[in-house]
Amino acid sequence: MNKQKLYIKNVARAILRPPTSIPYDVFHANEAKSIEKHLSEKFGPLDPQTAAKCDDYAMSVFGEKKFAPWLRVYSLMAGEFKEGWIPDNYYGAVVVSSLKGPYGSMSRLKPLNAAIFKNNAFPDLGSHVNGLFLDLDYNVIPPQEFKNLLFRDHDRVVFKVDDVSQGKGIFFFERDSFTPEAVKKIGNGVFQYYIEQHPMLHAYAPNSVATLRVTSVIDETGDVSVRAAYLRLGVGKDTHVMSASNIRIPITLSTGVMHDNGYLPTWLPTSEHPTSGLRFAGESIPSFDKCIDVVKQSHLKLPFARIIGWDLAVDKDGEVAIMEWNGAHNGIKFSEATQGPCFADLGWEKLRKRK
Repeated sequence: MNKQKLYIKNVARAILRPPTSIPYDVFHANEAKSIEKHLSEKFGPLDPQTAAKCDDYAMSVFGEKKFAPWLRVYSLMAGEFKEGWIPDNYYGAVVVSSLKGPYGSMSRLKPLNAAIFKNNAFPDLGSHVNGLFLDLDYNVIPPQEFKNLLFRDHDRVVFKVDDVSQGKGIFFFERDSFTPEAVKKIGNGVFQYYIEQHPMLHAYAPNSVATLRVTSVIDETGDVSVRAAYLRLGVGKDTHVMSASNIRIPITLSTGVMHDNGYLPTWLPTSEHPTSGLRFAGESIPSFDKCIDVVKQSHLKLPFARIIGWDLAVDKDGEVAIMEWNGAHNGIKFSEATQGPCFADLGWEKLRKRK
């Protein structure tokens, strides 16, 4: 087996194993150290006093030093150490299993959106599951009729494959290019109509639909609160937002205004979009209050997944659509580093004692 195939196999094993396994923490440590390296080369290394605080906090609060690497990244991004941060690997290993269990993993099965949420916030049109084409009521539809259903009111649709994230597993179809055989070869997933995004967002990245990641939490009393938000923009000729290339811009929750800087995949700051050249500072997200309302109302329909990361789009008329919901390990590291501590009042550090 060549080195490339062996590397891919090892990464796949690390992802598929439970988050309590050693490879999970190695994966996180390597990712955090890579980001720290980029930041240190640009801005200088973390000072010894702050590095020591990260180590001490990881041990005293979370019980193990393996949680320190993300604290180091957060400190470099913030320019200081802050108590209350949650390391992303602690979140995945302890918080996700304690406050979501298997329920959040339902988000990987995208055709279930209609059954779970029972609203029109999703742009879903139908699905393909195990060789069957289904409408939103899960009636089996003959392939040709299903094609007519998809393109009756829309010229272009998007097919999103189950259990795939980070902008992968996305396919675009028009009436002439759609065939049932092609979809069956791709696998199970959901069809959504293509959203014509708001002009303000379109100006930044016209080739891909911008998405707003909003993280919400439901507390012990059943109240939903939004804890973080950031805009994700595609670059260049990307047809959709992809984690490997997107620009992320933190959003001030109280105003819906973008921060002065966005961040490249290397986590280095940029004050403007690399393709359009448009600056971020002072720009407001259209329909931001409506985005927050949609998230809060939707989370109430799925209270047993206590933390959810929602990917939203705002269309040309200012209407809000839920593109995806992420109920398993929705990463919190970027929000913690740029807006955090986002969850300091929730007592998540105490959850390790229940394990």
